[in-house]
Amino acid sequence: MQQKVLVVDDEQSTRRLMKEALGMEPYQLLISDSAEKALEMFKNETIDVVISDEMMPGMPGSEFLALVRQKYPETIRMILTGHASIESAIRAINEGQIYHFFTKPCRIYDLAITIRKALQQKELMRKSRELLHLAQRQSSYIRNIEKKYPGITHVQKDKQGGVLLEDGPEVEDYDQLIGEIKALLQKEKSG
Repeated sequence: MQQKVLVVDDEQSTRRLMKEALGMEPYQLLISDSAEKALEMFKNETIDVVISDEMMPGMPGSEFLALVRQKYPETIRMILTGHASIESAIRAINEGQIYHFFTKPCRIYDLAITIRKALQQKELMRKSRELLHLAQRQSSYIRNIEKKYPGITHVQKDKQGGVLLEDGPEVEDYDQLIGEIKALLQKEKSG
């Protein structure tokens, strides 16, 4: 699924510049001219990164990004402003937990690189969650097998790191054991 980046800015010249500069990037670029319209877009789209202007009629960017943070916490948030002040930067950081703060005019190259890094970070976080889920499932399988066959997962090693084999719990029917393990895996897979 292609990643999506949303730019929210009330200035037509900025929207046009973003569309021209970022239109060829390896993600789908969405454009909105207001925070209200952008919030409607969130209802129908999974947006990976949102970049918002701070000074917009209706709703400032920091307030918009705070709402995005509450409703769509997985979306990476950035702010773009021509009126940088310490107060607006602190508000955006505290309320919207922004990833990056840009001042206008910003270098488009820097913006493009920052967006790519944010998308890479998001993808790494997604893969990390998948690996954690897989590790938790495998740990559950091992615990279930260990309950049924105590000691089966215990491995002793000698001083050189070689595995020491000892008589473990008696398993009369290995085909039955393998069948039970497959059943556990199938049950976990379907559940």
